[in-house]
Amino acid sequence: MNISKTSFPRVVIIGGGFAGLAAVKGLKNQELQIVLIDKHNYHTFQPLLYQVATGGLEPDSIAFPLRKVIKNLPNFFFRLANVLNIDSEKNTIETNIGNLKYDYLIIASGSTTNYFGNTNIKKYSMAMKNVPQSLNLRSLIIENFEDALLAKNIKQRNALMNFVIVGGGPTGVELAGALAEMKKGILPKDYPDLDIRQMQINIIQGSSRLLKAMSEEASEKAEDFLINLGVNIYKNAHVTDYDGFNITTDADLSFEAATVIWAAGVKGAAIKGLKNECIIERVERIKVDEFNKVKSHNNIFAIGDVACMNVSDYPKGHPMMAQPAIQQGQLVAENLIAILNNKPLKPFIYKDKGAMATIGRNKAVVDLKKIKFQGVFAWFVWMFVHLFSLIGFRNKAVVFFNWVYNYIRFDRETRLIIRPFKNKNKDSF
Repeated sequence: MNISKTSFPRVVIIGGGFAGLAAVKGLKNQELQIVLIDKHNYHTFQPLLYQVATGGLEPDSIAFPLRKVIKNLPNFFFRLANVLNIDSEKNTIETNIGNLKYDYLIIASGSTTNYFGNTNIKKYSMAMKNVPQSLNLRSLIIENFEDALLAKNIKQRNALMNFVIVGGGPTGVELAGALAEMKKGILPKDYPDLDIRQMQINIIQGSSRLLKAMSEEASEKAEDFLINLGVNIYKNAHVTDYDGFNITTDADLSFEAATVIWAAGVKGAAIKGLKNECIIERVERIKVDEFNKVKSHNNIFAIGDVACMNVSDYPKGHPMMAQPAIQQGQLVAENLIAILNNKPLKPFIYKDKGAMATIGRNKAVVDLKKIKFQGVFAWFVWMFVHLFSLIGFRNKAVVFFNWVYNYIRFDRETRLIIRPFKNKNKDSF
């Protein structure tokens, strides 16, 4: 990898997401050599991916170059690579560009879409976990309407304008709200020769309510907002199969749709090589102790979505969201410095700062520790928090300008098919 040798201990960080960058920032100005590895050369602000998918934001406004994060930091290196394996006995990681030894390893590889073993759903549905996937979805949404203009029959046209979102968490709710606003104010102007009223937006949720991780008050209000926007909500139903056209469920419910967006679950992006007892099957998360040390490995840490810390308040691990990832990244940096200075480690205690979701223009729900509120004020709070959390002044400015412009004009300027994405199954309609 052409990483220079040094007398300083080498810390390798896998992943430039929220957790990885928090660790990077916490380790600056230390007598360490830091090597950050990621398969992308940018950090993605994942909470706003749905706005890229629906034409509200440009992809580069929610991405930030990783090299810019570490520039001017001594003994910091970045390598664009896929990590294939960890050899904990030799303290080495194996990647597609070569191997690298470490003194300490921090795994912050994040999460990936969980299809729960259903190969058809994985093959035919759309995921939205990164920028390329969001761009694919954006292209497919617009292509569907272009194809609907040329549809041979009503059944095919309706399927092309039928969108099914599987999963009623924040991603599913926010995406449904964005699509509903496109249906209301944008698509009728773009496609005057289509009856956009026939467009259907459906959410299929496996549990009894939306936004299950939030309060019942937030769930009920979010459902009211979506219903008022014309979104169809189906609860207590699980999708069992999808062949690219027909959707079947375990309830008395079926759909014909050209686009299914899978937002029903995630799993850790665990890396091969760790001992079997370290990995939780099905969810692919790495077991860690209260200091985020990987079980049975003294110099390997795991943080963020990929880590599972079993504590009384969170017996299945902390929520796979940005705040736990950031806080774990910050603490693992502190503890690593403590190890080097022969000081005691601090256990991780999650400080829950609340949760929020937006359901479109002037509509959001916010759960804070001592207060819960919904509506216009919640929407402004949601915007402020997300703007503040973006990395880089340019990104903040561009996103703010886009939001103001879209609000005033009720428009989404980036309805562009830059990279065509053809549904493999359209020919079978």
